Amino acid sequence: VQLQASGGGLVQAGGSLRLSCAASGFTLDYFAIGWFRQAPGKEREGVLCINHSGSSTYYADSVKGRFTISRDYAKNTVYLQMNSLMPEDTAVYYCAADWPKGAYDANYYCHTDEYDYRGQGTQVTVSS
Repeated sequence: VQLQASGGGLVQAGGSLRLSCAASGFTLDYFAIGWFRQAPGKEREGVLCINHSGSSTYYADSVKGRFTISRDYAKNTVYLQMNSLMPEDTAVYYCAADWPKGAYDANYYCHTDEYDYRGQGTQVTVSS
């Protein structure tokens, strides 16, 4: 059972990246998904989260209008599309998946540490 984030890299400001969160050993269907990031010396930040049904999505203020999330059920993968990247987006990004244990909205999932699965991070570096 594994959750793996990938797709990070070095990009210039204004550019785009798409991160992937792929699951193996279990299916991501019906899981709530959270994308988090942590920059050196900073607290972990919930960037974009979606509840299990997709009825609720939470965006951190810093990424609204620039980041989106999508699911590919056939590939058992969730994507984080990041556009108009800025140097302050530089961080290690990682994904997490949680089997719903209550009627929680996406805001909850971006502010909790209670996840069933966590993937290793992928580095995103945005140059100015």
